[in-house]
Parts: sequence; C-alpha cells; structure tokens
Amino acid sequence: MKLIVPYVVVTAALLPFTSGQTEQESTNNNSGQEVRQMIEKYRTALLHRDIPALERIWADDYVFVNASGEVVTKTQRLANLKSAATSFDSIKEEENLTVRVYQNSAVATSRVTIKGQYSGQPISGQYRSTHVWVKGSTGWQLVSNQLTALPPK
Repeated sequence: MKLIVPYVVVTAALLPFTSGQTEQESTNNNSGQEVRQMIEKYRTALLHRDIPALERIWADDYVFVNASGEVVTKTQRLANLKSAATSFDSIKEEENLTVRVYQNSAVATSRVTIKGQYSGQPISGQYRSTHVWVKGSTGWQLVSNQLTALPPK
C-alpha cells in the first residue's frame, strides 16, 4: 500500500528547519539585546555614580578584577564610588561590543576608553573589557567583570 502525504503537511513539518533561525537562536538574540541594554544602563550608572542602580546591576557575589589585577567585591566598589574616590568623566566603546549568550548567562567583550579617577588616582586610557552576566528572577545581573589595560596606540 502506498502512503500519500499531502504537500501542506510536509511543508508545515519542515518549517522549523527552513526558517533560518531556531527557537534557541531567537531567544539568544533577544537575550543579547537585553544584555546590551543592561551594559548601557551600567555605563550610565557608573558615569552618574548612581549607587541604587549599581546595587541592582551587581549581583550580591559580584567581583571586579581591575586593571591592576586586584579583586574587588561589590561592597568595596560601592564604598569606593560612595566616597567619590572613583568617578568617571567618560566611558566610550571603541570597538563593536560582542555578546555571546549561553541560556541564562552571557559574556560580553569590547574595547573601551575610560577617563576619570579610580581609587583616588587619575586614569585615562584604553582597556579590554569582559563582563559576565547571569539572568535570574530579577533579570540580568553582572556577576563579574575585568579590565585589562592596553598599551597606547
């Protein structure tokens, strides 16, 4: 006996494979946009020393590895900003931001130019920046980031 399958059924069954984007890819693209928006909120919060915003952005177990290689906790960073020992005149992205999403986490890298003061010392220069974001019940939070100083061009 010969089985005849209508063309419409076959076409509908193949749509997920031919649309060019899987459901996971679509979710990752949306999450990538969300992380990019969070990075902009983070940049703005740093520039304005917006402590309440930073308290929400940084996870409780957040750690920062500064350009000197020191590990700084959320509590230490907040104290540094509250005391005005750290302030930023500008934070500019010099290269395209890359965001890679892995389910409920994301890694973002870019090159940034920073001008301001860090721990009471003037800073100015280009840095390679890496962020690690995790999505929890309250949305995306920064769990870790690192800056690496780049040699002058």
